[in-house]
Amino acid sequence: MHDEQNSHGPALTELRRRLADGLARARLNQTQLARRAGLGRTTVSEALSPSKPVPSKETVAALARALRLPVAGLLELQRRAAAEPGTAVPGGPGRPIGQWEPHDLEVHPAGPGPAVPGAGTAAVRALPGYVRRVHDRVLAEAVEDAAGGRSRIVVLVGTSSTGKTRACWEAVQPLAKRGWRLWHPYHPARVEAALEDLQHVGPRTVVWLNEAQHYLGDRTAGERIAAAVHHLLISPKRGPVLVLGTLWPEYAKEYTALPTPRAEDPHSRARELLASRTLTIPDAFDTRALAAATALAEGGDRLLADALTRARVDGRITQDLAGAPELLNRYQHAIPAAKALLDAAMDARRLGVGLHLPQAFLTDAAPGYLTDLDHDQLTDDWAEQAYAELAEPVHGRHPLLRRTTPRPSQHPPAPTAGVAEPSPRSAGPLFRLADYLDQHGRTARRHLCPPASFWHAAHTHLTHPDDLDNLTREAEQRHRLQWAHHLRRRAADHGSTSALNRLAELRERTGDWEGAEKLARQAAHHGDTVPVHRLAAGREEAGDRKGAEELARLAAEHGDTSVLKDLAMTRERAGDQEAAEALLLQAARHGNTSALHHVAVIRERAGDRENADKLARLAAEHGDTSVLKDLAVMRERAGDQQGSEALLLQAARHGNTSALHHLAGLREEAGDRASADALACQAADHGDNLPLYRLAVTREEAGDRERAEALARQAAEHGSTDALNRLTELREEAGDREGAETLARQAAEHGSTRALYRLTMTREKAGDRKGAEALARLAAEHGSTRALNRLTMTREKAGDRKGAEKLAREAAHHGDTSALHHLAMRREEAGDREGAEALARLAAKFGSTRALYHLAVTREEAGDRQGSETLLRQAARHGSTSALYRLAVTREEAGDRKGAEELAREAAHHGDTSALHHLAMRRERAGDRSGTETLLRQAADHGSPHALYHRPEMRDVLERLWPNGLDPDGTPTPPWQP
Repeated sequence: MHDEQNSHGPALTELRRRLADGLARARLNQTQLARRAGLGRTTVSEALSPSKPVPSKETVAALARALRLPVAGLLELQRRAAAEPGTAVPGGPGRPIGQWEPHDLEVHPAGPGPAVPGAGTAAVRALPGYVRRVHDRVLAEAVEDAAGGRSRIVVLVGTSSTGKTRACWEAVQPLAKRGWRLWHPYHPARVEAALEDLQHVGPRTVVWLNEAQHYLGDRTAGERIAAAVHHLLISPKRGPVLVLGTLWPEYAKEYTALPTPRAEDPHSRARELLASRTLTIPDAFDTRALAAATALAEGGDRLLADALTRARVDGRITQDLAGAPELLNRYQHAIPAAKALLDAAMDARRLGVGLHLPQAFLTDAAPGYLTDLDHDQLTDDWAEQAYAELAEPVHGRHPLLRRTTPRPSQHPPAPTAGVAEPSPRSAGPLFRLADYLDQHGRTARRHLCPPASFWHAAHTHLTHPDDLDNLTREAEQRHRLQWAHHLRRRAADHGSTSALNRLAELRERTGDWEGAEKLARQAAHHGDTVPVHRLAAGREEAGDRKGAEELARLAAEHGDTSVLKDLAMTRERAGDQEAAEALLLQAARHGNTSALHHVAVIRERAGDRENADKLARLAAEHGDTSVLKDLAVMRERAGDQQGSEALLLQAARHGNTSALHHLAGLREEAGDRASADALACQAADHGDNLPLYRLAVTREEAGDRERAEALARQAAEHGSTDALNRLTELREEAGDREGAETLARQAAEHGSTRALYRLTMTREKAGDRKGAEALARLAAEHGSTRALNRLTMTREKAGDRKGAEKLAREAAHHGDTSALHHLAMRREEAGDREGAEALARLAAKFGSTRALYHLAVTREEAGDRQGSETLLRQAARHGSTSALYRLAVTREEAGDRKGAEELAREAAHHGDTSALHHLAMRRERAGDRSGTETLLRQAADHGSPHALYHRPEMRDVLERLWPNGLDPDGTPTPPWQP
C-alpha cells in the first residue's frame, strides 16, 4: 500500500537477513509468522521485503519475539537502519488531497448531467455549489487546529444523504494547499485496510473513515481499530493528523450507549473515541441556508435550481440532490416482484448481512414477501424483469439495487495448515442496496420479522461467517429458535468461531465430551482456542490429567500457551511442583515468556540461582525483562545487593526502564546522586516519563525554570502531561500567571485540560471573570466542557442567570447539555416553570431530552399530570423512548390500555421494547394470556434481547408460552429436536 523504494543499507540488509534466517529455522511461512506475532500479513511481508522501508520498532520487536531472536540486537539494527541514507520511512499511506476525486471518496453524485473531463484527467461528475451551514464552522475549526499542529477527530452524524461526506470533502480543501495527504482505507476491504496501515499513517494526513460503522462496528476488529485511531491521535510524533468520519444516527447511538448492568460492552473503545467528538448534521436546510442555495441557483447553478423546485418547502436539499425522494417513490411503486427483492435486501441489511448481497439469496428470499395473488401471477422470467427494473438509474444516478463487484483480496495465499480465510459471500452475482433505502428499511421495517423464505434463503445461500453469526443472533432475539439453531450450525460449517464455541458449550452441557472436543478442535483451527481452554479445565477437574494436557498442547500449537500455564498453576496449587514445572517449560518452548518467568522464580526460591539466571536471561532475549527485575528484588531482600544490581543492569540493557528506576533508587539511597540522575535520564530516553516528571519538578523548585520546562515538554511529547500540569500549579502559586497559562496551553495541546480547568477556577475566584471564561472556552475547544459547566453553576449561584445561560449554551454547542439540564432543574425548583421548560427544550434541540424527562417527573410528583404528559410528549417528539415508556405506564395505570399499547409500540418502533415487555408482564399477572402473547410477539418481532434472555421472569413466560420458539410468521413452532 506504500510506494516502493530501494533500501540496501548494511544495517537494513543485516536486519532482514537475521529475520529471514529466523523464519527459515522456525519453518513458518509469512502468514503463520504474522499470526504468531500478532501482525498483519502485509506488515510482515513489507518487513522482509528488500524493496520496502525500514520496519517500525514495534514490528521488529514483535517479529523477534515470535521467532525467538534477541530483541535488543534487532532493535539496534533497526535504529541504525533508520539512520542510513535513503532508508527514511515515507509519509505513510494515502496520496495528496489534490489527487483525489470526490466521488472516489463516496461523495454522492448529484444530477443527471454528463461527466466533466479535466485537463489530463479522467472525466469527473460535476458537483453542485456548496452551501455552508453551522456544522461547517465546527469542521473548519478542526481543520485549522490540524493545520496548526494539533491532531483532531470529528465524526459527522446524520441520516442518509444529508451532506456529511460532502461537508468533509469541502472542509479538507485548505489542507490540500498545504500539501496534506488523504488516506481512505478501502482496498481490498475497509477493515483489512485499516488494520494493516493505521500504524503507518504519517504526519499531515487526513484519515477518511466515511461510513465509520464499517470500521467501528466490525465484530472482531472494531475495537482494535478504535484503539489504533485513538493511539494515532495522542501520539505527538505521528501528528498532526485529522480523522474525519461519518455515521448514521442509529450507529452513533449504538456505539456511544452505556452497557446495561452485567451485559457485554462491545463498543467501549469506540465510545471512548467518539466521546465529545461527534457533530450532528440537520436533515434540512434552515432559512439562512435556503437563502444561500437560492443565491447560488440564481447565479447559474442548475443542479441547485432543479433541487429547489422540489425541496424548498421541506428544506431537504441534499437528499433531493442525491435522488432520495425519487428512490423512495420508485420503491413504493415498484412491481410486486421488484419490491419483494428490495424488502428482502432491506431486511438482510438491517439484520446484519454485509453490503454485498448474493443474487441467489435475494431471488430465493423474495417470494415470501409476495401476497398469494402476486405470487400466483409470477412468470418464469419474473426475476429477470424485476432486476432489470431495479437496475434503472434514478435521475441518472444510483439505481435502487445495483450490481457490484467487490475488490478481491490481494494477500499471499493462505497456508495449507493455518487459519482458514472467511468464506466469500457468494460465488455468483452480488448486489448493493441504495444507501437511502438501506436506512429507510431500518426504521420502516423495524417491527417486522422476515418471512420463512428469507431464513431459508439465508441458510441455503449465505456462506460468510459474519453474516450467518449476525442472523443467528437476530433469530434468537426474535425467539425464532429453530432457525437460530440451523443458522448457527451453518455458521460453524463455514468457520464461525463463535458458533463453534457455542455448539461446543452445548455439547458439554449434555455430557457429549467427544462431540464438544471435535467442535473445539475446529474452533482452534480457525483461531479460537476458548473452547479448548474450557474443555481442558473440565478434564483437569474431572481428574483426566492426560486429556487436559493433550488439549493444552493443542491450544499451544495454535498459538495459545495460556492453557498450559493455567494447568501448571493448578498442579502447583495441588503441590505437584514437578508436573507444574514440566508444563511451564512446554509453554516456554512455545514462546510464553511469562512461563519462563514463573519457572525462574521457582528455581530461585529453591536456591538454584544458576538456572534461575539462565531462564531469566532467556526470557529477556524474548522480550520479557520483568523476570530479571523480580529476581533482583528477591536478591535484594536476601541481602545480596551486588547480585541484585547486576540483574537490574542486565534488565536495563534490555530496555527495562522500571529496572533503571529501581537502580536509580538504590544509588540515591547510597548517596550517589549523580549516578541516580544519570540513570533517571537514561530511563527517560527509553520512554519512561516518571523520571522526567520528577526531574522537572526538582529543577523548578531549584529555580532552573528553563530546564524544568524543557523536561516537562519532553515528557508531554512522550505522552505524559503530568509534569506540565504540575509546573502550571507551581507557576500559578508563585504569581506567574502568564507562565502558568503558557504551560497550561501546552498541556491542552498534548491532550490534557486539567491545568486549564484549575486556572479557570483560580481566575474566577480572583474576580477575573473574563479571563476565566476565555480559559474555559479554550478547554472546550480542546474537548473538555468541565470548566464551562463549573462556571455556569458559579454564575447561577451568584444570581447571574443571563451569564449562566450563555455559558450553558456554549457548552451545549460543544456537545455537553448537562449545564442546561442543571439550570432547567434549578429554575423549576425556584418556581420558574416557563424558564425551566425553555431551557429543557433548548437542551432537546441539542440532542438531550433528559431535562424534559426530569421536569415531567417533577411535575407528575407534584400532581400536575397534564403538565407532565405535555413535557413527556415533547421529549418523545425528540426521540426519547424513556418518555414514551413513562407515558405508556401512565396510560395503563389510568385504564387506557389501548393508548398504552400504542405508545409502547411507538417506543419499540424507535428501538426500545421495554414498554411492550412491561405491559406484557402486567397482562400476564392479570391472567390475560391473549394480551400477553400479543405484546410479547410484537416485542419479539422487533428483536428484544435484554428482556427475552436477561430477565428470569420474562424467560419463564416465554418458555411456558412458546417452548420451541416461534415460526417466522409468529405462530408457535411445533416440537423439534436440535
